[in-house]
Amino acid sequence: MEDIMGKSVFIAEKPSVAQEFAKALHAQFSRKDGFLESEQYIVTWCYGHLVSMSYPEKYDEKLKRWSLDTLPFLPEKYRYEVIPSAQKQFETVKGLLNRADVSTIYICTDSGREGEYIYRLVDMMAGVKDKKRLRVWIDSQTEEEVLKGIKQAKDWSEYDNLSASAFLRAKEDYLMGINFSRALTLKYGRNISGYLRTDRTVVSVGRVMTCVLGMVVRREREIRSFEKTPFYRVIADITCGGQNGEDAAAGRSFPAEWRVTEKSRYYNTPDLYKENGFKKREKAAELIRNISGKEVAEGNAGVDNCGIISVIDSVEKKKETKNPPLLYNLAELQNDCSKLFKISPDQTLQIVQELYEKKLVTYPRTDARVLSTAVCKEIHKNIGGLRNYALARDFASEILEKKMYTGVAKTRYCDDKKITDHYAIIPTGQGFGALGSVSQTASKVYEVIVRRFLSIFYPAAQYQKISIVTTTQNESFFASFKVLVDEGYLKVTPYSFIKKKAESGNGASGDDSTENEKCDAAFFEELKKLRKGSQLPINSLTIKEGETTPPKRYTSGSMILAMENAGQLIEDEELRAQIKGSGIGTSATRAEILKKLDKNNYICINNKTQVITPAKLGEIIYEVVNASIPPLLNAELTASWEKGLTYVAEGTITSDEYMAKLEDFVSRRTNRVINLNNQAALVTYFNEVSKNYK
Repeated sequence: MEDIMGKSVFIAEKPSVAQEFAKALHAQFSRKDGFLESEQYIVTWCYGHLVSMSYPEKYDEKLKRWSLDTLPFLPEKYRYEVIPSAQKQFETVKGLLNRADVSTIYICTDSGREGEYIYRLVDMMAGVKDKKRLRVWIDSQTEEEVLKGIKQAKDWSEYDNLSASAFLRAKEDYLMGINFSRALTLKYGRNISGYLRTDRTVVSVGRVMTCVLGMVVRREREIRSFEKTPFYRVIADITCGGQNGEDAAAGRSFPAEWRVTEKSRYYNTPDLYKENGFKKREKAAELIRNISGKEVAEGNAGVDNCGIISVIDSVEKKKETKNPPLLYNLAELQNDCSKLFKISPDQTLQIVQELYEKKLVTYPRTDARVLSTAVCKEIHKNIGGLRNYALARDFASEILEKKMYTGVAKTRYCDDKKITDHYAIIPTGQGFGALGSVSQTASKVYEVIVRRFLSIFYPAAQYQKISIVTTTQNESFFASFKVLVDEGYLKVTPYSFIKKKAESGNGASGDDSTENEKCDAAFFEELKKLRKGSQLPINSLTIKEGETTPPKRYTSGSMILAMENAGQLIEDEELRAQIKGSGIGTSATRAEILKKLDKNNYICINNKTQVITPAKLGEIIYEVVNASIPPLLNAELTASWEKGLTYVAEGTITSDEYMAKLEDFVSRRTNRVINLNNQAALVTYFNEVSKNYK
């Protein structure tokens, strides 16, 4: 680290991170205005962004006034400026980077595309020349990791492609935002204001934001147009025990569900709703009459005391294993926290960022759900540290004593190919002193991360499953049972903050057929004795009414997951394969996008439930975009641009190739809007939207 030539400057993204670097360097620092200095080192910081892209009027005063005549706006050379509120710190940093006694700059901004961009802008605006620049890339802020990052810092040129993709991402958002927002506002703003009787309307669109709005509106419209379909299932109560139907009272009974088979008189008839029900109640009653010879009286749910025998067609026994889930990336954690604590993705990110800064967990803005080989070699340290955390002490001790961590590098939880910038979010096993100073929710989020982490060192949970098919008069009834034989990793997962719920009887719900009956071990042993050909009495036959359910609205958490997996929304198989693993937005920006849509009054996020619905203005904006630049509403466009940025970062395509495509898209689409003449026609759509809002 020491440089004979001169001093080393360490530049971090935030003051708090700079403090951690200063601590790790173990030098006698004196505090100056905007930096720390010792004999060998200078540590300074940005406040997030110090530099931003200039607004169009900085290119030409005429561009301040919005006019269709000045569109499309595609600068040949982009302009940047220091953010006025950050001017003082920028001047400090600029002075330090260019100081004659400084020979090496360690770039310690966040290890990701955005962190790269923050420093590169500063370097560019400060006009740094003839200095050695090294990039520090870390996964947590523990002293050990910081020192390792400094020691292994690579020449910044190795990150040139990442930097190029960062600059392009900013230009893309800038060009689409300015051109499309101006064009659509000038073209349709008056119409919207006139319709809604508001002062003036700015149509705010963005590459990611408008696509998310499209997802919310389409889902709401699916729900509105959904028509409930009632369906009727027939459930038999069958006695198990009492050999061949004798002494039925000696056994216990279980429910079995009628399903159509090739032998059934209802096979391939239009009366069926799926394979396990009927569209009309009369048909369910007819099935009961055909089997039992008894009529289902008006107002009754079925018939009792059937006195019919069913014969076992098949008994299938099999083992089922349930593996521990993959580790958390930011999207998965945001989704779980939205379910568990009803907090927004933005709040989750703030909490994990705080846990990261307090050295409790590793870097939060990650898309990976696995560990790297290098981390797996040292993983016993993380586990060892967790012996100091009351809720994990016993598990951590057991994992260490039995050396359960040794083979983890050979499992699905370790895969270098699935890591771009950072591995999954895991506890560092350090920083417990800070745990008392975080909020109650933050300490619960920490527990969630710890339990997920420790569970990967335990074996899969093992179930035994029995599926039984019985037949009477060519009609078949199906039942399946599941019992937990070995809890495996499940012993780690129950949260301390959730009261244990009683095990529910069976898993039948809504639209689905009866899932596995939960049953106790004694009854399971009884069931295991059943053989093909055994006769079992049917005690009663009941009609169970259900109805189809509409698609669910997104919650803020499930929307983050949908954004991460946007490729799955794409119908074209080839395109879907092409952008696999490429979502819309990034782990760092998705929460911000939802916040912005909410703030613009385009969507509503219920604070208590985190459920998302469109707002009236949002739905009107949807109609405007749909009539002018429809690709903006679809995941295909956004995800394919995101994939393009990945290609630039990987060096597969050049910045020039990407820029040419981008400028072509922006100019074509902007010119199309300018030439449209469809304002009057939109009123019909606005009227349709208004019907759904009081």
